[in-house]
Amino acid sequence: MSELLEEMGRFFDRRVDNYEKHMLESVTDSNEFYTETARLVPKREDLNLLDLGCGTGLELDEILKLNPTINVTGIDLSSKMLERLKSKYIDKADQLTLINGSYFDVDFGMGKFDSALSVQTMHHFTHKQKVTLYKKIYYCLSSDGFYIETDYIANSQKDEDFFFAESKRLRSELGLTHGFYHIDTPCTAENQIKLLKSAGFKEVKLHRQYKNTAIFMAKKI
Repeated sequence: MSELLEEMGRFFDRRVDNYEKHMLESVTDSNEFYTETARLVPKREDLNLLDLGCGTGLELDEILKLNPTINVTGIDLSSKMLERLKSKYIDKADQLTLINGSYFDVDFGMGKFDSALSVQTMHHFTHKQKVTLYKKIYYCLSSDGFYIETDYIANSQKDEDFFFAESKRLRSELGLTHGFYHIDTPCTAENQIKLLKSAGFKEVKLHRQYKNTAIFMAKKI
């Protein structure tokens, strides 16, 4: 397998030891967007939160400071990332439900969560895959629930088109027709808003944009 395109779970398993250092020191504006994302999660006792692509819990580090009673269901393809997250919060074990798998396959349930979020995980998928997932998120939220997405974005349609063309080219060259592989395919902020609205969210807004990352908020009603 070419190192240019690693299977997603394997990619993050191999990088677990340096992941937090990389995200906090090498990703532009990360200290700001993790803090701002946490600030948007309601500070309500016993809140039920779905965290998609939770990794080692960088966003949860900030959220738990503000809402120590929150209940979190975290889903991630990397078993080693989840092990690291679990070891960080042994004292919060009763508040964490960690699932090793693809959030495209896991059943979220109906109306189960007060809020859902994802941080730096959605920029690996096609428009069609995103809409399919966003519909699942929409239905798993309570009537007044909302979804927060903090993610890497393309700064122009030209850039977005290039990223998707490269993904298609590499997949074709390697004969990959199924599965999730680590290659960046970020969308523009405008397209991201359209995708969330097409999944059913009634109010979608760009909450804040940094240099290469944006925070979106999508309300169910």
